Amino acid sequence: MAKFFGNLHLVLLTGLVLAVVVMVRFAGMPDGALPINAASVLSWLHVFFGIVWIGLLYYLNFVQVPTMPAIPAELKGGVTGYIAPKVMFFFRYGALLTVLTGLGIAMVKGYIGRVFQFAGNNANENLIGLGMWLALIMAFNVWFIIWPAQKKILGLVEASAEEKAAAAPRALYASRTNVLLSIPMLYCMASANLG
Repeated sequence: MAKFFGNLHLVLLTGLVLAVVVMVRFAGMPDGALPINAASVLSWLHVFFGIVWIGLLYYLNFVQVPTMPAIPAELKGGVTGYIAPKVMFFFRYGALLTVLTGLGIAMVKGYIGRVFQFAGNNANENLIGLGMWLALIMAFNVWFIIWPAQKKILGLVEASAEEKAAAAPRALYASRTNVLLSIPMLYCMASANLG
């Protein structure tokens, strides 16, 4: 047991296999289970990557950032040197894969052009469009504001003390903007899929 649960890749692979078993088992049942098709697989991946992305956004804003001032100076290197770079990797790729799978769903379902123009056939498509715009703004913040600033803050790229000091508020404001936008974005996505 310890060897299995000590191997994250094996646990993830096993979870993937179990998900496929569930998909196959319940696919096409007469009581309305989703068929296995590109849209259903992309939807499942979209939710998975979204949980990774928004979960880490909330971890960073509710746990790591507020806790850093209380961490003794001799221990901060453990967070900034080991934990934060790994968090930022999964954070930014969670954002990218969430956006890509969301766009894939809209393409497969044939409403990508309508939702971006808020010209959907119904309120659900327009909610999805708003959610997509909010997610795109958030992903932009991750890749083009937060990540470049964090590279300086974490010492992953060469930066002066002044550049690091200037990067910190930029990263914080963009990250808090993402927390703010995540709340209506999640409402849009969840509500659109209830209808």
